[in-house]
Amino acid sequence: MTSIPAAAELARNVATPFERAEAMPVSVYTSPDFLAREQSEIFAKSWICAGRGDALAAQGDYLTLEIAGEPLIVLRDGDGRLRAMSNVCRHRMSLLLEGRGNVRTITCPYHAWTYNLDGSLRGAPAMERNGSFCKSDTRLPEIRAEEWKGWILLALDPGLPPPEEVLGGLDGLVGYLGMENYTETFREEHRWNTNWKILAENFMESYHLPMCHSGTIGGASKLSEMVCPEGFPGFNYHHILKDGRVPLALAHPSNAVLEGDDRRRTWLLALYPSLLITLTPGYFWYLSLMPDGPDHVKILFGGGLSPDFMADPEAEAHFAALKTLLDEVNDEDRGCTERVWKGLQSRFARPGALSHLERPNYEFARWISERIPG
Repeated sequence: MTSIPAAAELARNVATPFERAEAMPVSVYTSPDFLAREQSEIFAKSWICAGRGDALAAQGDYLTLEIAGEPLIVLRDGDGRLRAMSNVCRHRMSLLLEGRGNVRTITCPYHAWTYNLDGSLRGAPAMERNGSFCKSDTRLPEIRAEEWKGWILLALDPGLPPPEEVLGGLDGLVGYLGMENYTETFREEHRWNTNWKILAENFMESYHLPMCHSGTIGGASKLSEMVCPEGFPGFNYHHILKDGRVPLALAHPSNAVLEGDDRRRTWLLALYPSLLITLTPGYFWYLSLMPDGPDHVKILFGGGLSPDFMADPEAEAHFAALKTLLDEVNDEDRGCTERVWKGLQSRFARPGALSHLERPNYEFARWISERIPG
């Protein structure tokens, strides 16, 4: 039997109306060819999150990452501007920086070529005898970097519309919370043995909360109160109402602005392709995902507190309680999503029907299919 390419399988899958929809085909998760197309058609052509702007607060603060296999440096330059540029030396193509830190100049660890924080070449030892070398013409290539609502967003595609256009509609939903004013209090990197879309889909639905998170937050909300409306072109969302078992998810007692259910509403925002944000009146946390082969995902995991809780004299204790909770929730999600990846290896693996609580998953599948047509 001739196998059907993953993109074609997905196109057939999303042609079904949501009321009769099924989960995405197995091949969409397991195919290396499909992943290669995701890298070139999705990650290389979308806004990708590198975390929060306050992670790079001081001149010379930097972080490194890869987008679609492209090594990048993101830093705060001498004028306080956020810049993103190639992490590859213009001499013999060594990687320049690793991890995170602070630098006054970018120095290549191979031959000591140095670059200013704006990417221009500062110095190149022993190059005066090469007549083709021009210092002033040599600089690190730059890509687009935007600070938007407190987030660092990067784009390899120079023609991509700005974030406020791609993510139009978000302000109308959660603008009242002012997430740009929340403070990041932790940032970590993880790598799990699952496909990036499995983890993204796990975030997009709260159908799994009662079972997967029975030891933590599973009992703090009811399936009957979960709302999964139709999403927007650049993102999907749903929201749930939590009770006092997750106290930091509720508005701070001093908050006199929020009323009614808005004091206990948790928003779950999936900004395509891979920025996943939980936003509550008290805290936020996020995952920014990068595929690392079909079977692994690199995860930027961060979060922090709302202005009300940051101003509280007990802010440190609030953060400690929040971090303990989020670590436990993350461990539960890791177990659930890695089990899905293992299940996908079975000869009996077949996509099942979607619940009405999984509408965001259906919309995510359609968004992917539009960019990787079959």
